Formats: sequence, structure tokens, C-alpha cells
Amino acid sequence: MTSPLKALQLKTRIFTAIVVLTNVLGNSFLSRGMQSVGELLSLSPLPYIRALFNPWVALGVSLLIVWLLSHMALLSWADLSYVLPVTSIAYVLVAMVGRFLLHEQVSLTRWAGVTLIMAGVALVGHTVPRTTGQKQGTPA
Repeated sequence: MTSPLKALQLKTRIFTAIVVLTNVLGNSFLSRGMQSVGELLSLSPLPYIRALFNPWVALGVSLLIVWLLSHMALLSWADLSYVLPVTSIAYVLVAMVGRFLLHEQVSLTRWAGVTLIMAGVALVGHTVPRTTGQKQGTPA
């Protein structure tokens, strides 16, 4: 392997981990916060704006902003057909967080789906992150 390829793989792994962790934690904190806020059935945006001041919701939203920015960065150099399947490991982790930390009921059918996702992540994770050539005029 060449040095630039190793650097690309390391950068991709680091950003993939950031994308997955911020997705899982951001959505988990958002869910926890919104459950404590209660059901919002208003057509007015005011209850939703008030919900942002719940510490769990604010933390979740902040982490999801980091998720968006790191996901955008990852997509700037890695193929979409690599990024989305590999980062879908977040679905597996969310199911685990939901079951063990948020005490949600996860059915056997959902666990079967989680197992299929894990198999797909393992397959795609063994491929190179970029299969297209570098476009002219864009930095490496």
C-alpha cells in the first residue's frame, strides 16, 4: 500500500468513527430529552423551540450538528456507496442503546435486521473507500 492510500484509509476510519458515534449519541440524547419534554402536538413552533432548552435535547442537537459536518467531510473524499453502508453500523448501536440504556423493547425481528446490517457493514468495510479517480483541479 502506498503512503497516501494508508493516510486516506486512516482518515476515513477516524471520520467514520466520528460520524457513527455522533449519530448514535446525538439521536440517543435527543430521544431521552424529547421523552422528558413530553408529547408535542402543537402546530406552533414555540413548544419545539422551548424543547431545545432541555439539556438532553440541546446536547443531542449539538452532536447531530457535529454528525452532519463530519458526514459532509467524509463524503467529500469517500464514495457514497462506501460511506452509507459502513456508517449504518450506527443502526446496530442505536438498537443496543435503545434496549440497554433507554430500556426499550426490541423484538426478535428487529434483532434479526440488526444482524443483517452487521453482516453488510462487515462486507462493505473490507472494500476501499474510494473507487473513482481524483477529478482534475481538486485537491487530494
